[in-house]
Amino acid sequence: MIEHIVLLAWKEGTPHAEQERLLRELLALKEQIPGIVSVSGGENFSARSQGYHHGFLVTFKDRASLDAYGPHKAHQRVVAQLQPVLQSILVLDFERATE
Repeated sequence: MIEHIVLLAWKEGTPHAEQERLLRELLALKEQIPGIVSVSGGENFSARSQGYHHGFLVTFKDRASLDAYGPHKAHQRVVAQLQPVLQSILVLDFERATE
């Protein structure tokens, strides 16, 4: 399994309703893109966030699924909506370690 972690920091003044709408769009990608096993995310509640407001975890069945996700039209549509309202984004991908 591949884990795709995404941290989002909104530009100041981004309406909460717009943030929530975009978060729903991100969560809905599971139903639109093959190879996504699960999607979860939410709003940060910790003082340790270094300015990031929301985090997401997308689990893919394999690296090929992650590779197909980036250029997928549904993902690109959400990215285009996010770009104008994001201050910064941090992404980390890793293969899940097993015991």
